[in-house]
Amino acid sequence: MRLIAGLALFAVAAFGAASSGDPSPSQIDDIIAKFAAKEAAFQQARNNYTYRQTARVMSLDDGGNPTGKWEEVSEIVFLEGKRTDRVVHAPMSTLVAFQLDPGDVQDLRDVQPFVLTTNELPKYYIRYLGREKLDEISCYAFGVKPKKLESGQRYFEGIVWVDDQDLQIVKTYGRGVGQRKGDNQYPKFETYREQIDGKYWFPTYTIANATLHFRDNDQRMKMTVKYEDYKQFKSDTVIKYGDVDESKKPDAPPAPPKKP
Repeated sequence: MRLIAGLALFAVAAFGAASSGDPSPSQIDDIIAKFAAKEAAFQQARNNYTYRQTARVMSLDDGGNPTGKWEEVSEIVFLEGKRTDRVVHAPMSTLVAFQLDPGDVQDLRDVQPFVLTTNELPKYYIRYLGREKLDEISCYAFGVKPKKLESGQRYFEGIVWVDDQDLQIVKTYGRGVGQRKGDNQYPKFETYREQIDGKYWFPTYTIANATLHFRDNDQRMKMTVKYEDYKQFKSDTVIKYGDVDESKKPDAPPAPPKKP
């Protein structure tokens, strides 16, 4: 986010200490490899789901009252077999204290519903922090930090909690980072996942409630993102080869010959 007049300060997420009964270094490496593979499978599965995403960002006064709002409701759907992000509701923004920048939009789409796949692992330092329970779910906690900030790219920096049974991310806490220009600042956020299909943990809710420390002044803000109505896409397309319609029964009688 960019203040209309100001520059914010940056704070790195604090990492906790490891607890007792932790796995060995070799076991930790194996856990990381396995949960990254699970995340890759989840990402592929999620690409076959439709869902609705509702994102709201509000500026707040010192008393916590809204002073402006940006909102966008989009549906991730399949049109003619192609996955498409379709905006269905986007009223005019009333934000005046700050405005969203391209980094905010990219974070909404890619960073906040963070997925750490096998292909993404080489881009990050991963540090084991210990064990922790989240709503009775026993988890491994890992600190995640990008190794290098490539121009035009956004990355996640913070903590991920991995279910020690399913080996999938169930919660993330951190912020989007990347090379910044001007007065852009980004809040820390929390993203929660739920098991939707009995197999994979899907992002369902993101929240940020923060004060952005711009150069000229501090600005409070709140953001919520809801991911709802997950449905697996199933195509009803009939495959045809040349003039042959494969939907017809193979033992259907041939058409009668044309009269001369």
